Amino acid sequence: MKYDYKKQLRSFGYAWKGIRSCIGKGQNLSFHLIATAIVIMAGFFFGISPTEWTIIILCIGLVIAMELLNTAIEKLVDMISPERHPIAGQIKDIAAGAVLICAVTAAIIGIIIFAPYLTFFFL
Repeated sequence: MKYDYKKQLRSFGYAWKGIRSCIGKGQNLSFHLIATAIVIMAGFFFGISPTEWTIIILCIGLVIAMELLNTAIEKLVDMISPERHPIAGQIKDIAAGAVLICAVTAAIIGIIIFAPYLTFFFL
């Protein structure tokens, strides 16, 4: 079977279209992107190690991916159940909870990584 490069490129295009459709429209994703910019600037400022960069990048990717997934779940639930329904609300809450767990975990990891730099910088 022949590999279809054009089909693969279209798939990447659809993925970017999905990402762009969320940027600037969701308050939570905007917050995560602002936090991402701050963390990246802090990483350059403090000169964190390659291992620390790897961990930071993994955390950023996970949180943003979870936020996009949460947005997709919310839109799907809204499409399937446009009227208020307790189970629909519960599904949205569970998806939001997953994002919260990822974001809090990333924040804790950020504190662990940046605390020694901040302690050294301010003392």
